[in-house]
Amino acid sequence: MTDTDARPPERDPASRPSPGGWWRSRSARLWTAAVAATVVVTWCVSAWIVQPFRIPSGSMEGTLRAGDRVLVDKLAYRFGDPVRRGDVIVFDGTGSFTAAEPPDDRGPLLGLLHGAAAAVGLAEPAETDFVKRVIGVGGDHVRCCDDRGRIEVNGEPLDEPYLYPGDVPSEVGFDIEVPEGRLWVMGDHRSDSADSRQYLGSPGGGTVPVDRVVGRVQWIAWPVGRWGSVDSGDE
Repeated sequence: MTDTDARPPERDPASRPSPGGWWRSRSARLWTAAVAATVVVTWCVSAWIVQPFRIPSGSMEGTLRAGDRVLVDKLAYRFGDPVRRGDVIVFDGTGSFTAAEPPDDRGPLLGLLHGAAAAVGLAEPAETDFVKRVIGVGGDHVRCCDDRGRIEVNGEPLDEPYLYPGDVPSEVGFDIEVPEGRLWVMGDHRSDSADSRQYLGSPGGGTVPVDRVVGRVQWIAWPVGRWGSVDSGDE
């Protein structure tokens, strides 16, 4: 046997991933996991605790401006605390302000992406979501107006310092007793707000079911120059 025959056959060395490639791959996995975890946590917080909401119109000026991002406390009414006069709320107007859920022609994927963006305040909210101020709760007698042009609740005139400058409390007369379990709501920019006054002839007589309330608007989160809490006004 020759020396050549005694030697083991040569083999190609096993390929090894370059350290740089391994690190980039691991880093990408970590970033992906971090982003996924952030999305899940954000979704859970938005679904159950605090939901960002993008103000879609000027109907709540001068308290909230179109484009403001606000934080809605979804736990505000879940532990027995009632909705109070003066609260600024987000609610689902299906069946009261809108007849039914409008059709979504964006397709399932785009609809899902839009819903996720709206849930974190990056897109317009659903067409059935509204933000207004509570003027009357169940059992209240709400009317407009007294001889000084003020709205009365249970015979007492409202002091409304939150009204948009130059607006009167209402140019539309109304006289309603709010049913139990429902709310009479109005925008602070009365001359530019489609609210309970405009839906008197709709189901519920313009009132909104309490169980359709998403939560109470607590803070303005964006833009930075408008950071602050949202005043509930004087009851």
